[in-house]
Amino acid sequence: MSFLYQHRTVLICLVLVVATLAVYWQVRNHDFVDLDDSMYVFENRHVQEGFTGDGVSWAFTNTVSGMWIPLTWLSFMAGSHFYGISPGWHHLTNVFIHLANVLLLLFLLRRMTGDFWRSVFVAALFALHPMHVESVAWISERKDVLSALFFFLTVWWYSSYVERPSLRGYLLVLLFFLLGLMAKPMLVTLPFVLILLDYWPLDRFKLDQVFTRHGKGERLRFLQLVLEKIPLCVIAAAASAVTFAAHQKAGGIYTLEALPIDVRMTNAFVSYLKYIGMLFYPAKLAVLYPHPNSASCLKSVVAFLFLGGTSWLLFRNARKYPYLFVGWFWYLGVLVPVIGFVHAGSQAMADRFVYIPFVGLYVAIAWGVPQLMGSWTHRKLSLTILSTICVSILMAASWNQVRYWQNSLKLFGHTLRHTSNNWLINGSLANALGKEGRTDEAIAYYFEALRIKPNYWDAHYNLGNALDKKGRTDEAIKHYLEALQAKPDYEKAHNNLGVALDKKGRTDEAIKHYLEALRIKPDHEEAHNNLGIALDKKGRTDEAIGHYLEALRTRPDYVYALNNLGSALDKKGRTDEAIKYYLEALRIKPDYEKAHNNLGNALREKGRIDDAIKHYLEALRIKPDYEKAHNNLGIALIHQGNVQKALYHFREAIRIKADYADARHNLARAEMLQKQRQ
Repeated sequence: MSFLYQHRTVLICLVLVVATLAVYWQVRNHDFVDLDDSMYVFENRHVQEGFTGDGVSWAFTNTVSGMWIPLTWLSFMAGSHFYGISPGWHHLTNVFIHLANVLLLLFLLRRMTGDFWRSVFVAALFALHPMHVESVAWISERKDVLSALFFFLTVWWYSSYVERPSLRGYLLVLLFFLLGLMAKPMLVTLPFVLILLDYWPLDRFKLDQVFTRHGKGERLRFLQLVLEKIPLCVIAAAASAVTFAAHQKAGGIYTLEALPIDVRMTNAFVSYLKYIGMLFYPAKLAVLYPHPNSASCLKSVVAFLFLGGTSWLLFRNARKYPYLFVGWFWYLGVLVPVIGFVHAGSQAMADRFVYIPFVGLYVAIAWGVPQLMGSWTHRKLSLTILSTICVSILMAASWNQVRYWQNSLKLFGHTLRHTSNNWLINGSLANALGKEGRTDEAIAYYFEALRIKPNYWDAHYNLGNALDKKGRTDEAIKHYLEALQAKPDYEKAHNNLGVALDKKGRTDEAIKHYLEALRIKPDHEEAHNNLGIALDKKGRTDEAIGHYLEALRTRPDYVYALNNLGSALDKKGRTDEAIKYYLEALRIKPDYEKAHNNLGNALREKGRIDDAIKHYLEALRIKPDYEKAHNNLGIALIHQGNVQKALYHFREAIRIKADYADARHNLARAEMLQKQRQ
């Protein structure tokens, strides 16, 4: 027993680590999800390239989704540098940071309060509560776990500074606070948390005396503590201003016309209560809870009275129950940036928002419940049994919740079963189904998303893509136009509308939309490539070459632009240059049948018939029903004198495409040549 007591800290840490890994280790086999993971990792060029000067510069000079989070970007780049774009390792990185947070929280609370077992209970709740699964199991929420790490480190160094005040200690507090804000700006309320901790457990002022007639000295001390936080508040204000400006620039901030103040207040007050309900009964959790966009006077009043009444009661009894006061106001205060008074995003609330705020409620429970039990004889045994049962249930629930994050289809399907009128997740599920090749199912979910929100521009755009894939180009054009009506500066919709119009022979209209896409986004490589194709059709080959080169300047490995540039150069008689571009395209994508066919044509022009035939055959190996390759192989075989084989390939080309005029003409010539030989 003495051994266990002496080494209890190590053993408890080991138990916490094992329990947390038991819940989250399954994520090593999970995929990315089609909700921000593409933007943050697997389609982000800067992240894919790992640590580069350009990437680091981009991380510090750009905002994404209305947030300036350079430290989060650097963490993703570090991951890509060391283990590539592997979803399993990116998931596990989140888990390891979460583990660090769990242990840091344990040691931090023990340091500040001196109570080991209550600190262990808080750390266990933090490690294993299902409401934290979203922050850990969602790769994009690296910003949550990373910012929390610096939140706890800031508090750690603050408690150290309180014990031994020094300029160095205070500068470390500022540094870790700044790093936390660079991971996620939600930490702006941390100075308020430090004031709470000054009251309890750091005991730097007496709250009840601040408001008494004879409490002048205590008021002065409180004022000094507030002034001490001014540099932190200045940093927080700057971060808030940057975030607000970035959200406005991205169009993410809802105006009062779009979301009236009464609707915001209702959702905020009700969300506070819902989160508390989910603390005790974390069921039917979803990746997105749609905003109701409506106000309920009754709900708002009830929620306000509960929150206000509880706050007043705990304030009045702060001296007797300081941990309840601090835990409650920690929860209320830390949630302020994301509770919806200033609203960004389509969610009413989100599990990830309570990753740090719930710590306050955990503290209130861990210190409050034992006091409620008083000096009952079996208090210690009962608390041990209750704590074990509670943590075990949460652990099982979290393990089950993590399973839903396996992939997009599972996650979005689970969310739709537990929410209603969820236009965003209907659209996201449709995207995921489309990537699986389940286009008809995807189309049905796009229509459902548009039924809920008719001006959902992204669903119109993606539905247009799906319909175009099914050959329903006229319908696709209508939805691209709907997307542009809702979002006129949507460059992707302009580009894809151009492609659809070009298919319908409306090339001049297509060119206008490609040019508009490039006006909005000058380095849009697909628009440059597609504009090149359209200009080439109009006989403006020199201009087409310029746009292909511009596409390759932005994206040197763009195989379609390489192939099209080769084709345009070949038209201009610059066959040797064309061959180089075809070869480069095939180096990047060896199974690109069009490049094999075009390279075959170029080699045939140079008189290298045997080499040309090899590439035609390779094109047909990749795509056996490639009618142009059959036709061109037939021409090459005639050059070799192999008329019989040429006849076969011309007939194959016509079988695949009955109205293929060139193949019919070549077949007629080949048949005439065979008769002459006979």
